[in-house]
Amino acid sequence: MDPKQPRRYWLTGAGNGIGASLAEALLETGAHLAVSSGRVRSCEALSLRYPGQVLTLPGNLTDSQTVRELGERIARQWGSLDTLIINAGTAEYIDGQTADHTMIEHLLRSNLLAASYCIEAAVPFLRAGSAPHLVGIASPATYLPATATEADGEGMRYLFETARADLAAQDIDVTLVHPGYDIPPPGHGDCFSTPVRWTPDEAARHVLEHLAEHPPELALPVASMTALWPLSSSVETLPADTDARQAKNDDPIKGRR
Repeated sequence: MDPKQPRRYWLTGAGNGIGASLAEALLETGAHLAVSSGRVRSCEALSLRYPGQVLTLPGNLTDSQTVRELGERIARQWGSLDTLIINAGTAEYIDGQTADHTMIEHLLRSNLLAASYCIEAAVPFLRAGSAPHLVGIASPATYLPATATEADGEGMRYLFETARADLAAQDIDVTLVHPGYDIPPPGHGDCFSTPVRWTPDEAARHVLEHLAEHPPELALPVASMTALWPLSSSVETLPADTDARQAKNDDPIKGRR
């Protein structure tokens, strides 16, 4: 890629919280940004504010054919991709109740399958990119035992660790950003660092500053999950068969697709 060419990113879950702040911060650097979000209006607003920099990619990321088509749009528009940041997804906390099969299926499709589809679609274009980088923003359950059960936290960790091993030979770096804490070093009484109350903008700046180094992992020790991954103010972006009661159970861990 021409060194003067702006870096090209694909960011999923860009509609609110840290996803929206990441989008703004990247665009402020002059980067070109493909954005996927259930909040189509917010993506269109970015396109108007940053003309020529934004490629809007609305679509259901749990559908493999749709994701392939989104990747093809990136290929037609740019020819290559430098960084994929997967922030879209969802989580459900069931407080000791038994998770039924529909909830488990919803979690697996929204997180593991959607992420894997995006990775599969993006890898051919990352190979052609400059210092290619795959980034996943995972749930706290990926690192810490939750007070209630999240069905697929460890699955996301396994997905990105596997991707790191598979993509190393192709010179594609992989970073897992985990909202939570660094593992405490031995001899420190297993004490975690004090969480900080970052705004979404502050957290986004922290993430982007450290992603420049392409670390294997990056901890985001925040005190308030809802500040960075706010609950949707309505159920308008949910599937038609999801009622308001189910919507309230959607944890604000990840940006909506």
